[in-house]
Amino acid sequence: MNDAKITVGIVGLGDMGGGMADRLLDAGYPLIGYNRTRSKADAFASKGMFVAGSPREVAEFSDLVITMVTNNAALQAVCEGPDGVLAGLRGGKIIAEMSTTAPALVRDLAVRVAERGAQLLDAPVLGSILTLRSGQLLVMVGGARDAYDRAEPALLAIGSTVRHVGEVGAAKALKIAANLNLAVQVVAFSEGILLAEKMGVDRRVAIETLLGGVIASPALKYRFPFVLNPPPYAWFDCEMIQKDLSLALDLARETEVPITTGASAQQMFSAACAFGYAKEDFSVVFHALAKMAGIERDPRSIPEYAKAAVTT
Repeated sequence: MNDAKITVGIVGLGDMGGGMADRLLDAGYPLIGYNRTRSKADAFASKGMFVAGSPREVAEFSDLVITMVTNNAALQAVCEGPDGVLAGLRGGKIIAEMSTTAPALVRDLAVRVAERGAQLLDAPVLGSILTLRSGQLLVMVGGARDAYDRAEPALLAIGSTVRHVGEVGAAKALKIAANLNLAVQVVAFSEGILLAEKMGVDRRVAIETLLGGVIASPALKYRFPFVLNPPPYAWFDCEMIQKDLSLALDLARETEVPITTGASAQQMFSAACAFGYAKEDFSVVFHALAKMAGIERDPRSIPEYAKAAVTT
């Protein structure tokens, strides 16, 4: 693809897909987009994006089609049928599937894409809304090297690092591994803070002290302050991290790899959802554990948390 002439399409304009659209527009890429909720797509029209009427239309008029949706079912919904992405493909086009979905699903999709003369790249990202806005995402890509080379310039407009990691499915496996690790870290850190709090250490002191030490990963450093000062809306909610943990457990069964900490973390997020926090940022698992430990009655009784919950 000629970087100066490439037209990029995006199917899925939620927080992450919308952030990608902004970065591509800022970089001067002709952009066409579709979102199931039309108003989210219309918000980009004034910025120069052409709003498509269907995923098929995005594929018909794009050289590179990005899909960024919530789960396996959503990916199948935008790809299948007479108005789906697959129906709009022809030879020479590339799909970059950037959602967090199952490796087996994306490998199957790659076969069907190839049958239409196009190519699929498995291209999930590591990072958050914050890192996307600042251009610091890591894009992991699985697929044919020639397709990777052609799509790389546009992907570099989205993230600062784009890395080819293997065949289709390899990048999805790495993304699932990363989110498994993140979920386990958040649960373990929560348990440690609550243990210290039960022994009389002030919560804020415990969090700020441990985040200044060697156990604090970059992910914990940006995520765990949400326990004290929640974001105005969920960056990544409990239902989403549960979905990713389910993908990890499915992959573990397929590969016969024991992931006992992941199974335990999923139970903690199940508890958070049962307490009614499914749509809250997944850092709320701390408050679910605090409730189980008898430290809190309800996280939304905390003034800062209640204020944030109202705006979600």
